[in-house]
Amino acid sequence: MIKDLMYIELKTGYSDDGPAWIGYVKTSKTKKTIYFNDHAFQKYNGGYSNYVDIENGDEYWISGLKKRESNRHWDGHGKIMIDRRAVNEYLTLIGEKELPLNLFEIIDIENRFPVERVNNLLNDKE
Repeated sequence: MIKDLMYIELKTGYSDDGPAWIGYVKTSKTKKTIYFNDHAFQKYNGGYSNYVDIENGDEYWISGLKKRESNRHWDGHGKIMIDRRAVNEYLTLIGEKELPLNLFEIIDIENRFPVERVNNLLNDKE
């Protein structure tokens, strides 16, 4: 599994104002499956999303990080929750020295990747 720092935003029920996170994810080699915060997402071609939660069907936008600008959609609002462990790497990536706390909330995100649970779920569907 590959470990990356990514942007994750819930779209179902929120349009561009859903809760959003920047944190470490695990991915399959093809990046068609992404694991984050005890959720598993599969590549999806939705109108406003690109991944779907395998277990509950919620749609998400998941992407790499934008440099020198907010990762939120231009019409989105609300703070982005960022994993405390990712702050320094994120600041390096965007070329800044401080995190603008009016745009971000620093939180602790556990490394919980439901690989076994999701694999069992997918096997049951076959």
